[in-house]
Amino acid sequence: MRKFMDDKFLLTTETAEDLFFKYAKDCPIIDYHNHLSAKEIFERRTYENITQLWLEADHYKWRCMRVSGVPEKYVTGDATDYEKFYEFAKIMPRLIGSPVYHWAHLELQRYFGIETPLCEDSAEEIWKKTSKMLQSEGFDAVSLLDKAKAKILCTTDDPADSLEWHLKLAGDDTVPFKVLPSFRPDRFLHIDQPAFVIAAGQLGAKYGEVTDWESLKDALCKSLDFFLEAGCKVTDHGFIKFRYERGDAAPIVLKALLGKPLTENEVAIYQGELLYFLAGEYAKRNMAMQLHMGPIRNNSPKLVEYFGADAGGDSVGYTTDPFKLGAFLGDCEGANALPKTILYNLNPADNTMLATMAVNFAADGAKVQYGAAWWLLDHIRGIEAQIDQLMETGTLAGSVGMLTDSRSFTSFVRHEYFRRILCNKIGLLVESGQYPYDIEYLGKLVEDICWKNAVNYFGFELK
Repeated sequence: MRKFMDDKFLLTTETAEDLFFKYAKDCPIIDYHNHLSAKEIFERRTYENITQLWLEADHYKWRCMRVSGVPEKYVTGDATDYEKFYEFAKIMPRLIGSPVYHWAHLELQRYFGIETPLCEDSAEEIWKKTSKMLQSEGFDAVSLLDKAKAKILCTTDDPADSLEWHLKLAGDDTVPFKVLPSFRPDRFLHIDQPAFVIAAGQLGAKYGEVTDWESLKDALCKSLDFFLEAGCKVTDHGFIKFRYERGDAAPIVLKALLGKPLTENEVAIYQGELLYFLAGEYAKRNMAMQLHMGPIRNNSPKLVEYFGADAGGDSVGYTTDPFKLGAFLGDCEGANALPKTILYNLNPADNTMLATMAVNFAADGAKVQYGAAWWLLDHIRGIEAQIDQLMETGTLAGSVGMLTDSRSFTSFVRHEYFRRILCNKIGLLVESGQYPYDIEYLGKLVEDICWKNAVNYFGFELK
């Protein structure tokens, strides 16, 4: 029987162990998509206890608590910090096989040196030990990220953002890594949502009043240039439903700004025209474009009313229309306006479609890629499925690896999780006779996937 989550966790062959410990374990982290707060990093936020670190904004953990019957008072309500942690600790043994179970214990091991499984009986002891450590030197936001070997962090930022904290971080030589903004125009993509008019007003206040289609495009370009000056290399887009039609967006924008309802076809035309326009602008500026497709967000009206958006009420949604996606990428390529692009799916039914679609447009150094297992798919089976798709219908060697998509400063153990699964996958191929034991080449392959490919693909320069 294997020891609980020991050094060989998820590594089932000698080759996997060789690859992980010699090549993957100590690689720096390039995290090109997360939701960390640049303000909290600059201010070197500290934590009084593990609830603030773990449960303050982690919808993964919230979902686990709710599905285990924990009342909302102890999830996002007014219970004390210890009560919330205790309730989370109580349900931990129920999470057998869950990535949340693995991540939580990796975090306890890597940041706090705690090997004891978290449960009701160990809750108080772990609470006291972690609280004492968190209140000591070396556990502020910057120190936690440095301990994880983070070198590049790309946050998620609205086009109207001032980027105040990113600019301050860029001038702080005591921070041993880079924190770069990512351009995320979701509020502008979803013209049928109430947030569009608010977003247009905020963008207009910064870059010139938005009164029509042309002024909207002009303001977005000015924002892009500002992001570029602040070090932005990556853009990001989250879709409820991927739409793509071509047509005249001008009258549609005017209707939306006047608060008039839009038809499904009008929304599709606007989104198609904006995507096509933005892709061309990204290509001009050598910015990569990330497309996240397939969630249904904020399903529960009760949760939205009680907490607001991003409460953990999200699930797998539409499959992505391959004809629409192919038309979009093809139109961009035909106009020599296709930026480096990464495709992510939340619906596992899209795995093969997106992996093969990426290869269609992979010229010029894997320009379009099938991205990491994302959100509700970043568990063992989901990560293995993404790796399998790359090996079977594309190429694993050119992959830009893993990301956290996280709001937590200790979530970077997810890179270790991915690296262990990656090394185990390769090890199984070698030891079943499907690939030779060429450890030097395989070691280079692992290092490339863990971090070097991302540096080269996005054009990052390490601090």
